Amino acid sequence: MRPSDMILVSVDDHVVEPPDMFERHVPARYRDRAPRVVRKADGSDVWVFEGTPVPNIGLNAVAGRPPEEYGMEPTSFEQLRPGCYDVHERVRDMNANGVLASMCFPSFPSFCGQLFARQKDKELALAMLRAYNDWHVDEWCGSYPGRFIPLSLPPIWDPRLMAEEVRRVARRGCHAMSFTENPEKLGYPSVHSEHWDPFWEACCDEGTVVAIHIGSGAGMAFTSMDAPVDVMITLQPIHILSCAADLLWSRVLRRYDGLRFALSEGGIGWIPYFLERADYVYQHHRYWTHQSFGKKLPSEVFREHVITCFIDDPVGVRNRHAVGLDTITWECDYPHSDTTWPRAPETLARSLEGVPDDEVDQITHANALRHFRLDAFSHRPREKCTVAALRAESPDVDLSTLERKGGRPPSDEPDRPVTSRDVTTQLASAFTEVPE
Repeated sequence: MRPSDMILVSVDDHVVEPPDMFERHVPARYRDRAPRVVRKADGSDVWVFEGTPVPNIGLNAVAGRPPEEYGMEPTSFEQLRPGCYDVHERVRDMNANGVLASMCFPSFPSFCGQLFARQKDKELALAMLRAYNDWHVDEWCGSYPGRFIPLSLPPIWDPRLMAEEVRRVARRGCHAMSFTENPEKLGYPSVHSEHWDPFWEACCDEGTVVAIHIGSGAGMAFTSMDAPVDVMITLQPIHILSCAADLLWSRVLRRYDGLRFALSEGGIGWIPYFLERADYVYQHHRYWTHQSFGKKLPSEVFREHVITCFIDDPVGVRNRHAVGLDTITWECDYPHSDTTWPRAPETLARSLEGVPDDEVDQITHANALRHFRLDAFSHRPREKCTVAALRAESPDVDLSTLERKGGRPPSDEPDRPVTSRDVTTQLASAFTEVPE
């Protein structure tokens, strides 16, 4: 299939929340306590909530910048492409990349709303989390029906509240909720506990996908502080296999037939060996470990319950039937540094070389639309959903490299690899005093 003829749905992108996002959604009694954006003396922008700054508004939102300037920045809105935080410009950037629809994970609240969960005042926390979800569903996704897959945040501190929120946002057309790859790392019971049962049950009832993004549990996968940061960047996607193993061997997949999990930004190349190993372990050890999958193998249960995705993974695509063709979806990761924007169709085409057209359709959009319940073709005819048609709608999008506007200067030690310690030090610098 030619890149221009593909229909692309990305199940993992990111939104950098605009400064005014809470204005129309916070109850009046909490309006003065809503998170707000503050400009620091060094020119950086930070969100402040209950007196505490949140480090980095657009963590790694570097789309449009030259690779030489990549890092954990940008740190101000002026350093970002407007498409990071302005939904109208986002759709234009999607058009320029030939992407029909996108699911956007949060930035400053963290992947599963940890910012709100950390608050002592849980009534305030719930009000702000619901305000966030309402903004995301009504304004970000609602501005362009059929172009976004709504994704909600969970009140993760209370599974019954999580269940209520699943049902509340489902009534508004949202059938995906973010969760953590390892709740125990966040101070909650593990996925092996019955603690989360109200949440699982609600997701089954509403057809809600539990979306688990890399880095949503233990954070960045640092092996040591002295290791080059390349080690973390290499390991971070594959690190989600720990979550996959936890889910597979838990009671959850076998108890809840309709429950679906999405492993977001985890890649797929590692999955065939992982499933082979799981089946081998089951066949050799189940008698003394007391595991039972009935008449199925662990690999079969995994493919029934787990949605996978990749950015650029030729090895995984070659082994797509061992992964599970019906599970595979695609992602762009806009605006982070792994993104293939604005040449995603051309990059993806290299991975899909030799794949039959019907299987290309499954991978590029059909699986995503089915799993996440987005009826995109009811909003525009199929022939206007192709890469070529979308690019023709926004031919004037500026794809030139962004000019430097402040931020991190070039390294004074260009020959020394950036380490994990350098990155954590840079992030910690955001926790400085902010003006009232």
